[in-house]
Amino acid sequence: MGAGPGDPGLITVKGLECLRKADVVIYDRLVDDSLLEEASTNAEKIYVGKGRGCHAMEQKEINLLLISQAREGQTVVRLKGGDPFVLGRGGEEAEVLAANGILFEVVPGVSSAYAVPAYAGIPVTHRRLASSFTVITGHEDPEKVESSIAWDRISTGSDTLVFLMGMGNLTQIVNKLLQNGRLPSTPVAVISQGTSPGQRTLVGTLKDIDSRVQKAGFEPPAVIVVGDVVKLREHLRWFDNLPLFGKRVLVTRAEHQTRELSQLLLERGAMPVEMPVIRISPPVTWKELDKAILNLKNYDWIIFTSVNAVVMFWKRLQSKKLDARQFAGAKIGAIGPATAGALEDRGLHLDYVPKIYTSRGFLAGLKKQDVVGGRVLLPRADIAGNELSEGLAKLGAKVHQVTAYRTATVTDSSSQAKQMLLSGKIDVITFTSASTVNGLLAILGQKWEVIKQARLACIGPNTTAALADKGLKADIVAREHTMPGLVDAMELYFKRLQRLK
Repeated sequence: MGAGPGDPGLITVKGLECLRKADVVIYDRLVDDSLLEEASTNAEKIYVGKGRGCHAMEQKEINLLLISQAREGQTVVRLKGGDPFVLGRGGEEAEVLAANGILFEVVPGVSSAYAVPAYAGIPVTHRRLASSFTVITGHEDPEKVESSIAWDRISTGSDTLVFLMGMGNLTQIVNKLLQNGRLPSTPVAVISQGTSPGQRTLVGTLKDIDSRVQKAGFEPPAVIVVGDVVKLREHLRWFDNLPLFGKRVLVTRAEHQTRELSQLLLERGAMPVEMPVIRISPPVTWKELDKAILNLKNYDWIIFTSVNAVVMFWKRLQSKKLDARQFAGAKIGAIGPATAGALEDRGLHLDYVPKIYTSRGFLAGLKKQDVVGGRVLLPRADIAGNELSEGLAKLGAKVHQVTAYRTATVTDSSSQAKQMLLSGKIDVITFTSASTVNGLLAILGQKWEVIKQARLACIGPNTTAALADKGLKADIVAREHTMPGLVDAMELYFKRLQRLK
């Protein structure tokens, strides 16, 4: 099965379906880690990747592994980068399976031969410039006595030439093309780490591309494109023109919540670096929350301030074999669209969501509601502030605040993300709550001032205020206090910077 060229979003629908059904996933070096998360938690994942001079497993061993796993009755996915039948040795492995009577199917993937050039703004064919393209290996089987590449025919026999796995042999490739009639002025592009936020593209000609690549320090994996279509990159480049392209963005949310923000960043070309600084856990005792759930009929309002509160509350509700009917008679309020969405996903209609997603905004709109003398339940974090509860009390409500979950600082300080931050390799640090501000500063300790080297991006005024309390100023503040709003604000910030250059 082909995993695509790097961007996990380029896997096929069928490929994803197969991956989710697998008992065993045998995967290569260039497969994005996020794809492995799509496999079942019970699936065994076996790495058999190969790099230059470093093989986790030899090909004969991989073949035997495929056979043995299949004979044990396992559903096996052999996950390969790009397309398994385009210079991916998929044909060889399928031959071995067929010879041993193993049933198999082939799920094609998006090949890097055309996808990587596309992400660099280079179409491999073009009505005006190229009516044909040829895909050639840049690294033949070392056991071959002589090359099977007909250089005298391919050099000028196809408009566009695409070489895969050719970085180590670039000098030889250039010389062969020049010796066989390709003009020294022919445009060439070398695209490293294509379709990923780390993508780098270098353009030159057959005359100078080798020296340019050496000077730039390009490393594999890379795709080499030869032909006039390379000229189109100047007008068609799109991926590396994204405002957040290549920006290393620190994601500080709790581990189970990082995916949404990381995915949004990837879509904008950024490189998310996950460093959860807080951990969400159950309260010390469920006694108070359970009592409130069993007595929901006694409350006039139930107000949720976070998705975490909704999730924990709902788990306890279900543990009592109760459902949405327990909310009958009470009005439901939520701060923010994400919290509102979590409630709506559970079949609950909301009576009130403020236009401004803060405690102050919630209170301002609630003045129009009849809360005088009403009993209000607030299931919240153990470290939640008192602005909302005190504001409700001033409006005449009787407030009952219960702990639905605890927020603690993650104490693990040996992460790669932390080292990147300390060495100044992070461009933007995102904060999605006051607790993420406090958590990161606690982890950094005496080295906390290192965060001044990066831009600081906050989801809203409460988080901005938490930074200000520490003597720090937010560079980016989301207008809409949501994850998409935070990413939009970052994009706008860098667009403005670009215009000023």
